[in-house]
Amino acid sequence: MYATTSEVEPAVDADRWPDIANRPHRRLRASVAERLTRRAVSALPLRVTLPDGTVMGAGGPGAPTMNLVRPDAFYDRVGATGLIGFGEAFMAGDWQAGVRRRSVDPDGSIGVGAPADDLAAVLTVFAEQMATLIPPWLQRLRQAALLRAPSAQDNTVHGARTNVSHHYDLSNDLFQLFLDPTLTYSSALLAGDPNATTESLELAQHRKIDRLLDCAQVGDGTRVLEIGTGWGELAIRAASRGARVTTITLSKEQAELAEKRIAEAGLSELVDVRLCDYREIDGQYDAVVSVEMIEAVGANHWPAYFSTLKARVSPTGRIALQAITMPHDRMIASMHTYTWILKYIFPGGQIASVQAIREQAAAAGLRMSDNLGFGAHYAETLRRWRSTFEANSAEVDELGFDPVFRRMWSLYLGYSEAGFRSGYLDVNQFTLIPEGPR
Repeated sequence: MYATTSEVEPAVDADRWPDIANRPHRRLRASVAERLTRRAVSALPLRVTLPDGTVMGAGGPGAPTMNLVRPDAFYDRVGATGLIGFGEAFMAGDWQAGVRRRSVDPDGSIGVGAPADDLAAVLTVFAEQMATLIPPWLQRLRQAALLRAPSAQDNTVHGARTNVSHHYDLSNDLFQLFLDPTLTYSSALLAGDPNATTESLELAQHRKIDRLLDCAQVGDGTRVLEIGTGWGELAIRAASRGARVTTITLSKEQAELAEKRIAEAGLSELVDVRLCDYREIDGQYDAVVSVEMIEAVGANHWPAYFSTLKARVSPTGRIALQAITMPHDRMIASMHTYTWILKYIFPGGQIASVQAIREQAAAAGLRMSDNLGFGAHYAETLRRWRSTFEANSAEVDELGFDPVFRRMWSLYLGYSEAGFRSGYLDVNQFTLIPEGPR
């Protein structure tokens, strides 16, 4: 029998969060989950504490700490849906990260507004052991045991609009609470060691954008297509060079704010913001730029995406692509798995490997001429985002988001940071050029 606690489970809006409010009760699965958890953490540099004072894990006193607030509920959820249940248990408050003794900024000062917990550190320990956490015999049953993504999440032209809206149309005000003034929602490229610099994200985001524009050779008079507008900073930066920019998005909220920001910059005559799918655009451009948009395409639509890149760039043009990547073998192993991220954060998403991007580009008639990986910079970008998000929790509440949402987003940002800190994830800037005479 696993340990229990007398703490009452918090009330949750069952209409908004049905799978958080309705805790599964499967005793056999929960018992198996408890045994697997104890086995997994026994060799990890981690401390897992239970309400009765029991401590599991191989970590010493200074190791990242995971507190099981309601172990019975935690094992119920993990037993029912695996890693989805692990995430839902955090959203429900069944577990939390231990509080750090202090949070130190790169300059040596105590971090103001920095996360006061070890969430990213706890998740990094798990991410570093992702391939070996589950026993081999259970991994062989993986495809039979794990859920498949709902067909409704397929990124058809209609499905992509729904999937994008789920995340990016939450609230412009929400994103403004934790992003830097450029409103750039992708990895920054910091100067020097990302773990030691005190450079602002605003400067680092401009460096990232400028490198992409340089790779695509964007200058005065260049015709640019941007696939994935965001909130318009790249389009503003390109138009400031004298380029004529067509930028497309499926998010109504993003399009409205992007147009406003472009107008405030006095660049409306050079930038055309269109609310449309990448498969609906036509014409040819001297440069095509797409930043962390391929993650929302879906593996079965990668051929269409790369064919579009090829069709839209002129024979002498260049494509600058920024993408989150993962090891090819892990991509293959997890490609058809329905994950917590797909369920709650990015429906229809799929991260590619460098190999997959190179192969898909080649099949479309594009050659990769440059590749820069800078995953450690994304880890630091995400750390700062979560610091700011959690420091502004009261403002998040004022926007109408409840504590379950706040825990969900803290987990999403911490989970993502852990992926990059562990090396399980990377982020790359690629330059692609059309095959043939130039």
